[in-house]
Amino acid sequence: MEVYLAQPRGFCAGVVRAIEIVERALEKYGPPVYVRHEIVHNKYVVESLKNKGAIFVEELSEVPPKSVTVFSAHGVARSVEEEAAARDLPVLNATCPLVTKVHNQGKRYISKGRTLILIGHAGHPEVEGTMGQVPGPVLLVQSVEEVKALTLPADSPVAYITQTTLSVDDTRDIIAALQARFTDIQGPDIRDICYATQNRQSAVRDLSKLVDVILVVGAANSSNSNRLREIGTEAGVASYLIADGSELNPAWLKDARAVGVTAGASAPEVLVDDVIEAMRRIGPVKVQVLPGREENIEFRLPAQLAAS
Repeated sequence: MEVYLAQPRGFCAGVVRAIEIVERALEKYGPPVYVRHEIVHNKYVVESLKNKGAIFVEELSEVPPKSVTVFSAHGVARSVEEEAAARDLPVLNATCPLVTKVHNQGKRYISKGRTLILIGHAGHPEVEGTMGQVPGPVLLVQSVEEVKALTLPADSPVAYITQTTLSVDDTRDIIAALQARFTDIQGPDIRDICYATQNRQSAVRDLSKLVDVILVVGAANSSNSNRLREIGTEAGVASYLIADGSELNPAWLKDARAVGVTAGASAPEVLVDDVIEAMRRIGPVKVQVLPGREENIEFRLPAQLAAS
């Protein structure tokens, strides 16, 4: 069986940075280090950090006084930052720099008197963090239908920002609907959309032209991993989201001559290897990596950790 690996796949620079922040904090300060929310949406990553001494909490009230605290890659609301400051918690902010960029764009638009519209998924931690960072009301839209349902006058000065785990392709129709609906509208440059999300989605589209089945390695609560599976399905290829090799159903591969494998931005390569090993137990496989866009972006660590 031919196995094609998408390129790029797996960890993006923001995820690498977030995990490294927790690991370096554990080395520098010693365990435990408290992490608010899952550092990234992947159980394997979370469990491996737990084993090194990280303790994951949902609320800051669970963090003991003076304990080193890490904010997850998805970002947090200002109220969370203020609560940490009020309690004098030493904080390391692992928010992805691209998410921070979205926060700053939103603040700029609000400061210019524009009504801010956020394109994203309700309840996603990044969306909650972004809405809580912007000093003013934010209207969340998830579809073209929700754009049509907005009650603002057509000549209202508005601006939009987008959740980073949505690609240019995911947001194109909603942005077009906003531009058709409002006469005075601003938004970020298309190049400001998360490069990693777009690259991984483009790679799955390339993959779908070559294979009979696509396996997406990622967590069920990972927005970008679910979207990769959807893109494979939309391309007419049977596509499945699996956490690791243990979830591989041999029946999926029964008539497949070629299988594509990719991974969400928070899934480590070790899990891709695990899936390939599970395939080897079914039958002989020949693995090759597709040519794709190389990613060489690195994000700086917080100053407290950079020299350690």
